[in-house]
Amino acid sequence: TYGQNYVEEGFGFALGWNYWYNWAVTIAVDLVASQLVMSYWFPDTPGWIWSALFLGIMFLLNWISVRGFGEAEYWFSLIKVATVIIFIIVGVMMIVGIFKGSQPTGWSNWGIADAPFAGGFSAMIGVAMIVGFSFQGTELIGIAAGESEDPEKNIPRAVRQVFWRILLFYVFAILIISLIIPYTDPSLLRNDVKDISVSPFTLVFQHAGLLSAAAIMNAVILTAVLSAGNSGMYASTRMLYTLACDGKAPRIFSKLSRGGVPRNALYATTVIAALCFLTSMFGNQTVYLWLLNTSGMTGFIAWLGIAISHYRFRRGYVMQGNDINNLPYRSGFFPLGPIFAFVLCLIITLGQNYEAFLQDTIDWGGVAATYIGIPLFLVIWFGYKLAKGTRFVRYSEMTFPDRFKR
Repeated sequence: TYGQNYVEEGFGFALGWNYWYNWAVTIAVDLVASQLVMSYWFPDTPGWIWSALFLGIMFLLNWISVRGFGEAEYWFSLIKVATVIIFIIVGVMMIVGIFKGSQPTGWSNWGIADAPFAGGFSAMIGVAMIVGFSFQGTELIGIAAGESEDPEKNIPRAVRQVFWRILLFYVFAILIISLIIPYTDPSLLRNDVKDISVSPFTLVFQHAGLLSAAAIMNAVILTAVLSAGNSGMYASTRMLYTLACDGKAPRIFSKLSRGGVPRNALYATTVIAALCFLTSMFGNQTVYLWLLNTSGMTGFIAWLGIAISHYRFRRGYVMQGNDINNLPYRSGFFPLGPIFAFVLCLIITLGQNYEAFLQDTIDWGGVAATYIGIPLFLVIWFGYKLAKGTRFVRYSEMTFPDRFKR
């Protein structure tokens, strides 16, 4: 909506379908991850059984009502938050050397060889896409606003909390891992991704002498996988519903159940997610890897779109003579915030696999798999633009809710 109202109609159309596809494929990625997690306890059970079971659970949680989604996310989040808090406490005690007589590690691991930036710039850019893929979902607050109570009060509060939660539960946790586990640890160099013991979180608990750490972390990782898939199901379903309401998708997807659930959109999303998952079982996972790369890239494209839309929204709002203090929430550091976000996402997006162009022989297959999301987005955008003859929205033509004016 913001993309088409404050940038360009075709831009908003492409962003909407880009975002729906992104989360539909992410569900399939989480289904594959669930196989790896469950194989720890049931190594002889076919993995597709667990994926089918968890897909059914995600479907039912979203089919019943939005309350089912909310309740599930509440308990999933509670488990994850409790685990991370325990992890941080144990980690800090190990770093300062007061946990079961352990020797303090301090900052010593950052002085090993090329640490903490082993691999240099190319390694940082390469891993940024994976990091970004894991961070996808922080923008779900905007999608959930339409079904929340008193959004003008609760959404700004939630947005403010996101920064501190990311800082504590992501950045601080990763800092602790880097201080306790050196990047040269042999356990991190194993090639078997099915071995749950290679998880850095598990290694920290094991270094602390907690022998059952692998089983505990496996259970926590399972809840994280289900939470990500559940959120993906919610986000993609609501996006398809919104596209249909705006006339950008078949109207059949705009129908709601008595409980307010867009079930036709849910059916379509579930089918696409299942088909994407099935591709991982054939062709030596080549098709699946393409889908995964596309999903990671489309996530960054969505963030680029958010940064552009936010910048133009604020510019247009002020240029029409409105008082910025009338907005229920005002993002800080404007205009540097959206500009910085745009530049950073652009560098990460275009910098993926850039070393391939420095080789004597370019691996065009690898390049295509990495960047496929970009031409896909551009084709959808300019295809719509040419078909409908749309143009960029001028600042003077932008419309804003009456309650936010003057």
